[in-house]
Amino acid sequence: MRRRNLMQILASLPVLQLVSACARASDAAKGADFMRLTKSKAEWKALLPAASYAVLFEEDTERPFTSPLNDEKHKGTFVCAACNLPLFESAHKFDSGTGWPSFTQPIEGHIATKRDFKLIIPRTEYHCARCGGHQGHVFDDGPPPRGERWCNNGVALNFIADGTPLPALRT
Repeated sequence: MRRRNLMQILASLPVLQLVSACARASDAAKGADFMRLTKSKAEWKALLPAASYAVLFEEDTERPFTSPLNDEKHKGTFVCAACNLPLFESAHKFDSGTGWPSFTQPIEGHIATKRDFKLIIPRTEYHCARCGGHQGHVFDDGPPPRGERWCNNGVALNFIADGTPLPALRT
């Protein structure tokens, strides 16, 4: 009898992980003032540059130290390159030395997360809460006070300088 219970518990673990990931993703988007955008991969591929599409919808990673956004120091807002949802404020950007734009925190409710086991070691992947586009991974080695490093692919973002109107959300 104990063996059967153990087997049932082990069999349910992937389901529990999925439920937990869904709960985290929905919690991250609570109170959001936008509607979820759904487009097919073919529609996104037609709208985006190849490198942005590969990162956002195929979960690719750009090479480190290749994004001009890594050196962006002006005040402004970083928006999703796919749907234009504001994701990060420049006040929370810092130089992590990793070669990718890094932030101490996202705009609340505009990011959703899930567990990623692609490198065997579990990581927390985050994506745009509106279009689902992959942005990067969050780590716990950032600066105080939050200790978070939101490591983003530059091709998954566009920078909008303060004083310039934010682009309309893509439909």
